[in-house]
Order: sequence, then structure tokens, then C-alpha cells
Amino acid sequence: MRYLFYVLCCMVFPFALQAQIPLTVAPSGGNRKASVSERIGLTDVTIHYDRPGVKGREGKIWGVLVHTGFADQGFGSSKAAPWRAGANENTTIEFTRPVKIEGQPISAGKYGFFIAYGPDECILIFSRNADSWGSYYYNPAEDALRVTVKPVALTESVEWLKYEFNAFAENKAQVALKWEKLSIPFTIETDYVNDQLESFRKELRQEKGFTWESWNMAANWCLQRNVNLGQALAWADSANSPTFGGDRIFATYSVKAAILQKMGKQEEAAQLMQKGLPLASMQEVHNYGRQLLQQKQHAAALEVFKQNLKAHPGQFTTLVGMCRGLSANGDLKQALKFARQALPLAPDAVNKTAVQGMIEKLERKEAVN
Repeated sequence: MRYLFYVLCCMVFPFALQAQIPLTVAPSGGNRKASVSERIGLTDVTIHYDRPGVKGREGKIWGVLVHTGFADQGFGSSKAAPWRAGANENTTIEFTRPVKIEGQPISAGKYGFFIAYGPDECILIFSRNADSWGSYYYNPAEDALRVTVKPVALTESVEWLKYEFNAFAENKAQVALKWEKLSIPFTIETDYVNDQLESFRKELRQEKGFTWESWNMAANWCLQRNVNLGQALAWADSANSPTFGGDRIFATYSVKAAILQKMGKQEEAAQLMQKGLPLASMQEVHNYGRQLLQQKQHAAALEVFKQNLKAHPGQFTTLVGMCRGLSANGDLKQALKFARQALPLAPDAVNKTAVQGMIEKLERKEAVN
């Protein structure tokens, strides 16, 4: 009898144990499991969702299959539940940094995403409960954020529900849920500038901070956006110091001088550039001369072009530089002379056409800058 009981246990318990371990299968109802992710600034945004299909139910999706507003779905603890914004499991959206949704702040984290649909406006709900099945257990006390947006009609039907990122800018993007002939868009905005500055401060204290390139990159990033110039100058000092060999690199002088100039320290900037010019390549000196022309410092630009010509005589780049410098200072006759010398040295058709255009303008006694 004991032997028979042992045999029965061996036969039954393995099957009972296996019954408790669910196998992996495709989503029910023919729905498709999907995710979409995008980096906005330095913030990663990821949406996990299931994709129901229209399946011949055109005109019976919005307001019918997707209920209007909040409804009792006849199951679970919620008696006023929004739509799960997908199918099957809870749709979730995750942010690796704090963001703003339609201008409203929300912390970094993973959220359950629900929609209270309306034909004229939709309430988007970001819930701190990201683990429940569907919206059957939705609890408004767990809301982290609610925003209201307007749905947009689509001209072509979308068979399988999807989320798309579009309307990109450096610090923001639009997310749109699209299904059948309706789109529900909302904007996600990041604090990219401060996020980037925070990232620079952190990384410059790590192994990345042991090269002049890193310090110069951070300083130049601030320069290009005209932000955080005080700290940018300190970063430029580190880039330009002998510690990492940046004092032998023209780019560190150029960035630091440009920051000084933006801070109103023109004389200090000019002195620094004169110190750095002997380290510059022919093209770097030429670019600096062009920069001075853009700043209407015509006399200073011509001196830079003259230095470049002396160091690199008879080169296409230095001859064109002299043409531009002389033209900016009103000496069109001499400018034409240098343009004609440069023409046969043009390295390609594009440059040749450009110089030919300069010659034609100068022959008409017109400046080329």
C-alpha cells in the first residue's frame, strides 16, 4: 500500500508542479506584443504595450470597443476604469530622467499608462502602478500625473495599434498612439541643457576627465549654446593646461578665446589667440580669419590671413584667405589678383566654381564677403 502511494505521488506531483509554471506563448486574441524606445536629449523613453487589431471593426473602435471616459468593466476592483491604452497587460511608459508631459512635470520612473477617451479630448493618466493587468484594478489615488489632449483624425486607417515618436527637437518629441482612424498625441519635453551639464560634471570626474578633449568638448558645448559660460571658462582652462597636453593644441586656445570674447573680454581673447596661432594648421588659421570677418573685425582678419600666407605661401587656402581679407578691407584690386592666383589651384569643381564666382564679382567691383 505504501509502495502504491509512493508511485501515485511520483506520478501526480510532477504534473501538479508543472501546471504552476506557465509556458511562454503569443499574446491572446491575435494581439501583438511590442515596445518602442527613443532617446530625447539624454533621456530614454520606452513604451511597452500590446497591439490589438481593427479586424473589420471600422467605426466600432472609439466609443464602442474603447469605452468613453471611465467605466465599470465588470471585473476587478475598479468601478470607474479608463482604457488600458493597448491590449492585454498594462501599457507602461518609462523615463530615465525627469520630464514634462504637455508641460507638466513627472519624475523619472516606470508608469502604467491609461487613457480616458473622449471624442473631443482625452485624459492621459500616468499611474504609479505599472504592474496590474489592464485597467481592472485602476486606482486614481495612484495617479502620478493627468494631462488632457485633443485626439486627431487620421485620413488612413491603422490596422494594428501603435505608438510612434515624431516632431523631434533637441529637447523634446511627440508621442502618438495611432489606431484605426484616430491619433492621440502628446509631447514629452526634457531639461536637456541641465541634464547635459550634470552629465559633463559627472563624467569629467571619472576616467573621461583625463584628456584635454573631454574638457574642451564640454567647454565648446556651452560656448555653442551660450550657457554656463563661467564654468565653461573653467573647463576651457583645464583643457588648455599642460596637465593633459592641451597647451600644445590650437583647438583649446580657440575655444577658450571664443568664450572670453562672449564674456566681453575681447583683448584677452585676442592675446590668447595670438599665442595659439603658431600651433594651428593652415586650415585652422584660415577658419579663424573667417570667424573674424563674420565678427566684422576686418583689419584683424587680414593680419591673420597674411600670417597664414607667410607660413604657407602659394596654397589655394591661403590665397583665397588673402582675397577675402583684402576684399573686406576695400582693396578689391589686390583681392582680384589673389583670386586669379587661387583659381588654377582649386582642389575640386565646387571650389573652382566658388572662386570663379568671386572673380566675376570682383571684376564688377563688388566685395566677395
